Amino acid sequence: MLYARRRYACTGLRYVGPCKRSAAQQYPGIYTMHHDITHILTDLINGTTPLRQVHFANPAIPAPELALQVDFPRLEIAIEGSMKDQAGCVLQQGDVLYVPAGGWNNPHWQAPATTLSILFGKQQLGFSLLHWDGKDVRNLAKQHVARRGPRIGSLLLQTLHEIQMQPHEQQTARLIIASLLSHCVDLLGSQIQTASRSQALFEAIRVYIDEHYATPLTRESVAQAFYISPNYLSHLFQKTGAVGFNEYLTHTRLEHARQLLKGYDLKVKEVAHACGFVDSNYFCRLFRKNTERSPSEYRRQYHSQLTGKGASPE
Repeated sequence: MLYARRRYACTGLRYVGPCKRSAAQQYPGIYTMHHDITHILTDLINGTTPLRQVHFANPAIPAPELALQVDFPRLEIAIEGSMKDQAGCVLQQGDVLYVPAGGWNNPHWQAPATTLSILFGKQQLGFSLLHWDGKDVRNLAKQHVARRGPRIGSLLLQTLHEIQMQPHEQQTARLIIASLLSHCVDLLGSQIQTASRSQALFEAIRVYIDEHYATPLTRESVAQAFYISPNYLSHLFQKTGAVGFNEYLTHTRLEHARQLLKGYDLKVKEVAHACGFVDSNYFCRLFRKNTERSPSEYRRQYHSQLTGKGASPE
């Protein structure tokens, strides 16, 4: 859920406060929104919306405060309008910014624009279509799809990572991007063929948890948001997911806690509360159980490894 430093300070894959509408109202197009994203990807592949300049984020430049930084590679594509990114480029319609794993970008919205973000996680791809109307950023569509089958996507990403050493080879870079987008369409197409209503509902619930992990979620409150019984919610996770509801919620919160510990100098209690844990002592016990280290030890070890890498010769 995937889906980063900005996500904690602002929103990002991200919590924006108590939900004023039901989940059913928030996700009315959960069964069809992937068609919109597929259409956008297809237009980029066949040239209806031509792919233009491929930019590469520079991982050597330290990430500024509030930059979006995650552990997986990403593509940021300008669909309409233009925007300036602090990573060092201006994205016009059809331009693409490749952000390697651990890299960052920080968009500055100056005029109405629409962008498509694609996150290549280990287990799934995440698509997010954002629109800036001059005042607010709205999420027009969000979709996740499992990565399955041969390692085509991984090999294409590896090729794209290599070609960033030769950014002037734009034609080759555009062809690699088009191949990656085609791979995304293939995965989305297979999901359309195989996804059942219960699978779509399960995915919607996962998105809901990923966006509201910082709130006091319970099995009962999530079930109520989707107008289903708590028992049916548990059944969905047992039938469709690899882990149960509580395990998934805990995993999501701990993953965000790890990112906070690595990226921010916050107190352990602040990290716990930011990730939805009311009791910081319980958070510490749970964190040690899952990582075999306390939160403080985890942070020290991470920064020690960073210092070691920075001091080691090329």
